This record gives sequence, structure tokens and C-alpha cells, in this order.
Amino acid sequence: MVTMAFDRAMLGDRLQEGIERSGLELTSAQIGQLLDYLALLSKWNAVYNLTAVRDPAQMVQQHLLDSLAVVPAFAQSRAVLDVGAGGGLPGMVLAIARPDMQVDMIDTVHKKTAFLTQAKAELALTNVQIHTGRVEQLQRAGGYDTITSRAFAELRDFVSWSAHLLAPGGHFIALKGVAPSDEIDRLPAGWAVTEIRPLHVPGLNAERHLVFIERRT
Repeated sequence: MVTMAFDRAMLGDRLQEGIERSGLELTSAQIGQLLDYLALLSKWNAVYNLTAVRDPAQMVQQHLLDSLAVVPAFAQSRAVLDVGAGGGLPGMVLAIARPDMQVDMIDTVHKKTAFLTQAKAELALTNVQIHTGRVEQLQRAGGYDTITSRAFAELRDFVSWSAHLLAPGGHFIALKGVAPSDEIDRLPAGWAVTEIRPLHVPGLNAERHLVFIERRT
């Protein structure tokens, strides 16, 4: 299997440029953590197939900057659950960008949660908790004020499987490509979309949307 070269300086420049174009403010330490995470993801991906994207330069745009673009949507969040976290997108990126926010991640695939556990340890992320298993079986006292997912499942299933974990007054934020009108129409009774927010990811020529879902009052 071919492993793409990891040019940290070049990747750092690309990441820094994208962050500046996004209007985000991250410290040099946070940027270093993002690059460390990317290096781990690239290394583990060669063996465990965590993502279909192999080129670290493409990972900067399609994974890091794509996930960083959602950070402003979590401005009021304090406890977040990333469902079907996979390789940690957006969960790991959110945890790095918002060290004041608790970020839990859950996935059913052991190799993915093993990677996430290793990344948590190597990046010294004290605001991260990793769970292996089905979200339907997860319990947390008080729930989460925000539950998110990226390419996890149809909105109907995402909401149905994790609704018991949503704190009163909380909301779902689903990361989607094209605005999923058909999925929205199939949401379970008692739930409503409050906003569909288009995202711009620097250097990425593809549609991105955030779908905000809350309980009907």
C-alpha cells in the first residue's frame, strides 16, 4: 500500500491559510495539535482504512477545514456527542478548537475507537471521552446540549437513535453535503428543522450544509 508523504511544513501552511480564510482564531498550539492529529490519522489510515482520502493535503481540506467550518455553530455548546465518529470528524477537530467544551465520541467499530483513544492520549485532550458501541445503548446523566454527526445516517435514524441523549433545550446539528430535503420530510413526529445553514469550506468546491433539528414545542 502506498503511503503519501507527510510534509508538515507544507500542510501547516495550507491549514493556516484555510483557518485565516475561515475567520477562525486558533493558537499555534491548537494548529500544532491539528497537524499532530492529521499525522496520526494518515499513519493509522494506511492500515485501518479510517477514511477513503489518502493524500494528507486533501485531508487538510476535506477533513480538517471541513470540520473547522462548523466550529461557529457550536458557540453555545458545552457538552457535545459526535455519533458515528469514525476517525474523529468533526469530534476531534471540535475538541481541539474548543478545549472548553466536552466532546464525547461514539462508534460501533473497535478499530476506529482504538484510533480515537490513541489520538486522545497522544494529543493530551482532557475534554474528550470515547465510547464503543451503539448510540441507542449509551447513557449519560443530564444528556448533551448538542448531538452531531457527519455522514452517519439518514436524519430520521440519527434523531431516533440518539434522542434519549439530548438534554432539554438542546439540538441536533447534522453535517450534510447537499441540503437533504427528502430526509427532512421523513423526520419523526415531534421534531422540526429550525435552520439549514450553508457552509463555505476554503478550497473545497462542494456543497456543505448544517441541519439544525429541535423538538417541537
